[in-house]
Amino acid sequence: MSGRTLAIDVAEVFEPLLAPSRYKGAHGGRGSGKSHFFAGMLIEDSLAEPSISGSGLLSVCVREVQKSLKDSAKRLIEAKLIEYRLGEADGFKVFNEKIQTPGDGVILFQGMQDHTAESIKSLEGFKRAWAEEAQTLSTTSLTLLRPTIRADGSEIWASWNPRRKNDPIDVLLRGATLPTGSRVVRANWSDNPWFPSVLDVERRDCLNNDPDQYAHIWEGDYATVLSGAYYARSLAEARAQKRIGNVARDPILPVHAIWDIGVRDATSIWIAQFIGKEIRVLDYYEAVRQPLAAHLDWLRTKGYGSAECILPHDGAKEDAITAIRFEDHISAAGFQVRTIPNQGKGAALKRVEAARRIFPAIWFNEATCAAGIDALGWYHEKYDEARNIGLGPEHDWASHGADAFGLMCVAYEEPIERKRAAAPRYGAGGWMG
Repeated sequence: MSGRTLAIDVAEVFEPLLAPSRYKGAHGGRGSGKSHFFAGMLIEDSLAEPSISGSGLLSVCVREVQKSLKDSAKRLIEAKLIEYRLGEADGFKVFNEKIQTPGDGVILFQGMQDHTAESIKSLEGFKRAWAEEAQTLSTTSLTLLRPTIRADGSEIWASWNPRRKNDPIDVLLRGATLPTGSRVVRANWSDNPWFPSVLDVERRDCLNNDPDQYAHIWEGDYATVLSGAYYARSLAEARAQKRIGNVARDPILPVHAIWDIGVRDATSIWIAQFIGKEIRVLDYYEAVRQPLAAHLDWLRTKGYGSAECILPHDGAKEDAITAIRFEDHISAAGFQVRTIPNQGKGAALKRVEAARRIFPAIWFNEATCAAGIDALGWYHEKYDEARNIGLGPEHDWASHGADAFGLMCVAYEEPIERKRAAAPRYGAGGWMG
């Protein structure tokens, strides 16, 4: 059993996390020292536990997906042990898959995605669980982890760079109601008294060369545009040109409600007006697994009861139970309906191309479209790293809003295409039929 104690310098921003707490969270941007703080605290607690309880501390470091130990916190903890000059004489021994700690304690490294309700029971009795890159944790993983780490004096730690407000860890530790016994801090590079100069060069380069990503990467803001997303540049240009702000409805011109129909997942609706060579996007709606009546009630409540509902091609499909088409249900509710024909193979990318063409003419009302704009900023290519090829748009939480947005742009262009198709063609010898 080790009798050593550590004197570790701690940045002021992390001092609230030193007191015992059931939940400890640190969120923020790159270079804040979050991971270094938790790695040091885990070693310190591992040293102290034998003299407190008479046995070693059982700890686990988790990520949502851990393909190898290269993805884990193990290397950082090993570096900290070297920095603090702790080794086998002090009770620490590094193995391939784990780190032994004083008093027969252990630090394990696991991916939560590999766990089931049965396998997670192997962690019962553990008193520390540190979730690094916690922004990737799923609701299922948190639901499994929280009741499992339940020994007296147990703590669950999380360190992460925020992505979205509705990521499960943000809902848990940054939501309106925090779990009992929570201490959460925001930490950025400016809070780190040991922030290295080499990282400061990287930070300044990011500010100059990639300003749209700077606040997310370095200041810990939520991601508004995913790097490599289909509409990243278009959204950046829209913000620079102040086309995302306050947009008013023209009381005279018609309103369009453009849908992406969800049966088992999300239904999304964009509200827009086509005004000359501009599209004014007024509102955005999204709901998961709600009946059609709920969507129509939203339209009426928001004053869009006279809107033309523009549907994707599956709006013309008959319901498997009622044998009535989705477009007929909406029409029977008193709405005008237009269904866009199937665009065939590669329809999703055709919508992306249409949206990119039209984007410079689109204006957004930011206050009511924020969730939809977030979806556009996230919509990206699914990528096969092994084969180094793109697989088309990723079908995730952002795809529903993005699909409806692309359909809006197709619908805007459709009358122009019909006019072109109907126009007479002339060759050298006159009219060509």
